[in-house]
Amino acid sequence: MYLVGTAHPNKTDSQLTLQRLVAAKERLVCDAEVLQEIVHRYVSIERRAAISLAIRALLGVVDEVFPIEKEDVLRAAAIVAGRERQSARDLNAFGSGLNERLKWLVFTRPEPPRLLQ
Repeated sequence: MYLVGTAHPNKTDSQLTLQRLVAAKERLVCDAEVLQEIVHRYVSIERRAAISLAIRALLGVVDEVFPIEKEDVLRAAAIVAGRERQSARDLNAFGSGLNERLKWLVFTRPEPPRLLQ
């Protein structure tokens, strides 16, 4: 959302992180919740016409979109107590990432982008 949205304190850090990962030829993925969040956000701010553009921009960058399965949500629920600073959305992404055996995740909330290994 920071990459495709309007000005935000995390926008520049997110852009720099993406540029660094692309330059390093890292495989970039997201989960389906990211697509859902784009739809939700743009509907809530009455910018429906921007939904397809934002989704196309995201799909143009990521190599794969992972589904969010029941096991991912259950895993997120199990680890929520140990990661108090992470949002529920981030924990679902973490659960999905564990399911896909990712070596690390980049989170941009609540502070600038950071890696969770």
